[in-house]
Amino acid sequence: MNINYNFAYFDEGSKKEIRRTSLKAVAIPGYQVPFASREMPIARGWGTGGLQLTLSLIGSEDILKVIDQGSDESVNAVNIKKLISKTTGVRITKDTSEATLIQSRHRVPEIPLNEDQILVLQVPMPEPLRLVEPSEFVTKRLHCEMEYSGAWLMLFEKIMKFGNMATGPDHPVYVHDRYVMSPSPIPRFDNPKLNYSKALILFGAGREKKIYAIPPYTKVVSLGFEDFPFEVEDFGDKSCKICGARGVYLDEIIDEDTENAFYQCSDTSYCIDRLNVKATDEGGEP
Repeated sequence: MNINYNFAYFDEGSKKEIRRTSLKAVAIPGYQVPFASREMPIARGWGTGGLQLTLSLIGSEDILKVIDQGSDESVNAVNIKKLISKTTGVRITKDTSEATLIQSRHRVPEIPLNEDQILVLQVPMPEPLRLVEPSEFVTKRLHCEMEYSGAWLMLFEKIMKFGNMATGPDHPVYVHDRYVMSPSPIPRFDNPKLNYSKALILFGAGREKKIYAIPPYTKVVSLGFEDFPFEVEDFGDKSCKICGARGVYLDEIIDEDTENAFYQCSDTSYCIDRLNVKATDEGGEP
């Protein structure tokens, strides 16, 4: 049975409300703006916040890219693409530079984004102070007063326990010299990409009903101490086994046959592009 949906699934009133929330988020960088999170045909926690942003912003002329942990072909990414494609008919791409709208879970693409692109990041926990303060009322007051000692305390505890900050994904950032913000669970390696990004970056948390943003060319600084500065993951002299790339974020893979570890690019599109360039340079077919 064929069911005719409105363009991009949502009714126009829902899209308008989410767009208005997004505009407020852009006007106040790093500030978490509440919104009426809609019911979606996927479970909360599987990217409903990012998906709602994408569906409210996408137009018939857009070119969409969806990635999950850097992969274009993960279960989450594939199913989100199917839903958006069936309700909009927009063109889907794996090429980062070609896409006008990119929805991502836990990665910022390796290829630098440009001014004509929007990056939408899925967020499970938008509140950077939640681990030290369970009350939403109190965290709102702390943001208002710029009282971020709790965030610094979390970093200090890591240093006392491990000898360094030892933070994994979702290392907090300071936006526009005003708000401490969760960058979503992207690796620390991607945090510097947020600083003065040419693209608009939007963050959607469906379960927590929050939208926030980093407008283009906005100052974003990762939290760190003078004697224990912020550092990204260091892969040393390791390179991608597939394309040979260095200086990118790598996934560690265990070979099931030999049980030896090897590394490959987390951003699969970037890896494929490098392989195509190599093949062209060597006179072969890309």
